[in-house]
Amino acid sequence: MLEWMAWTTPVAVFFSSIALMLVGMTVWEKKSPTALRKGFLPIETTRGDRLFVGLLSAAYVNLAFVGVSGKLAALFGMETDPSIWISFIASMILLVVIMRKG
Repeated sequence: MLEWMAWTTPVAVFFSSIALMLVGMTVWEKKSPTALRKGFLPIETTRGDRLFVGLLSAAYVNLAFVGVSGKLAALFGMETDPSIWISFIASMILLVVIMRKG
């Protein structure tokens, strides 16, 4: 059923993190409804809006890293592509920044 995708450990951790965030945000919203607030994003957002924007940003960071990892390996003379964990950590940091300050 899941043969169409390369399920590596980083991919599984990434998608598991997204699922846990969605469950956590649902419980948090039920316990404490959110209010609109203005951060560095150009619109007033709720927690759910910031999560959505953060998840989209995280996906783009991971896709960009996959797209340039071969070029980075060639540029720096590496034998293999850089670890996908780098983009996972970068995307989670970006997500936290958007959730807290966005």
